[in-house]
Amino acid sequence: MLNALIAKLLPIVPKPIVKAVASRYIAGETINDAVRKVQQLNALGARTTVDVLGEFVESRSQSAEETAMSLTTLDAINAHGLKSGLSIKPTSLGLGIDTEFCYENVRQVVERAQSYGRFVRIDMENSPYTTKTLDLYRRLRSDGFSNTGVVIQAYMRRSEDDIRSLVPLGASVRLCKGIYIESAEIAYKDREEVRNNYKKLLHQLLDNGLYVGIATHDDALIDYARQVLSANGVAKDRYEFQMLLGVRDEKRDELLRQGHKLRVYVPYGGDWYGYSVRRLKENPQMAGHVLKAMFTGGK
Repeated sequence: MLNALIAKLLPIVPKPIVKAVASRYIAGETINDAVRKVQQLNALGARTTVDVLGEFVESRSQSAEETAMSLTTLDAINAHGLKSGLSIKPTSLGLGIDTEFCYENVRQVVERAQSYGRFVRIDMENSPYTTKTLDLYRRLRSDGFSNTGVVIQAYMRRSEDDIRSLVPLGASVRLCKGIYIESAEIAYKDREEVRNNYKKLLHQLLDNGLYVGIATHDDALIDYARQVLSANGVAKDRYEFQMLLGVRDEKRDELLRQGHKLRVYVPYGGDWYGYSVRRLKENPQMAGHVLKAMFTGGK
């Protein structure tokens, strides 16, 4: 209960304290920080997807800067020979400003990635952008870009229909629970309901032959996924587990030892605060470290 209370009070915690505690969740503020972290993870046998922090951008100039950062990130991934792709948030590239403007920005990124033989995951944000994001993905596929995939959130009631619409495209899908606050009309709220829908959607993806990124830190879902994969003899080139940087490192290492492909989401950039607060709120057990840091100056 104390940890949960601290998590709710995070917005009034001094930023240096949050940064000291949440540094495990971000690679750093520069591309060099991201490269070093990816190299460390690659050495452990993990693949990665790098994300330039930022979302819900409101100006064209900032979206252009975000697009340039994504291109620079791809250049660095390629130059260093990293086992990594790129993740992008459509609203950071202008989806909330103008659909056509966003598409041109995203197309630049995906086209650069294609020239390097790299993959771009289009992240899913909150419900106002769900349909627009899926339409963006479909347009990229119709324009010949197969080096891209989407994200489906298990707490959204529409997700089964969304997957059904993606089957003809042979989409690569990252399946996660979902973190944004949504109304009960469009999203499951109960933890077991979300878990059960995740399991249902996992079967739907596998049964339809889609490549699935099993993105969860939930032991119940990880164990269930391993049972399903084993019982159905699913080839290891048809799926991968995915985890966030700094979360459940021991489970990450366990999955790698078992021979599963595993990808770590590696965020970096100057917009670290919002991301860090969300991670801490999702993991109340980490809030105790915030309390400790408040009395030790973050050391």
